[in-house]
Amino acid sequence: MNRIGNPRSSRKLALLRFISFVATLGLIGVLSVAPALAKATTFTDNVRVPTEIFVFVPCARGGAGEFVQLSGTLHILFVTTIDDKGGTHTKFHFQPQGISGTGLITGDKYQATGVTEGTFNGKVGFETSFVNNFKIIGQGPGNNFLIHENFHITVDKNGEVTASVDNFSVKCKSASYP
Repeated sequence: MNRIGNPRSSRKLALLRFISFVATLGLIGVLSVAPALAKATTFTDNVRVPTEIFVFVPCARGGAGEFVQLSGTLHILFVTTIDDKGGTHTKFHFQPQGISGTGLITGDKYQATGVTEGTFNGKVGFETSFVNNFKIIGQGPGNNFLIHENFHITVDKNGEVTASVDNFSVKCKSASYP
């Protein structure tokens, strides 16, 4: 297993900021909308976002690595239900669609695939879980790159973290994935 030093910390920080942002939006929605609701209400946000990212693929160039510039569309789906007791329940889905790019040194072509799916549930306190599989598939042998993460956190009504799991791995793979 290959590990990336600082990019992992910055990804985790960005992820925690994203989760905090989602939690804040959920709480704002609950506090402002829920009292007016007599029954459960569901909202769906389904968007496609133009995306451009740089990813370091450590297994490229025989293990020397290279940065890959990727662009395409990221499909994002949020389905949120506010229940009759003021709780909010969100399922989310992120999936690259047509994201491809080029290695900045070799010129090798890469495709981004994968999916991130998860849930967020909250009222007073919250919990969120997700599974992320992000794959960069490269030309030639040995330069396919997989980021996998299972994440869960539970925060009680007092703001205390009562459960937390973060299993994160980065692997270089041959031509196929399990």
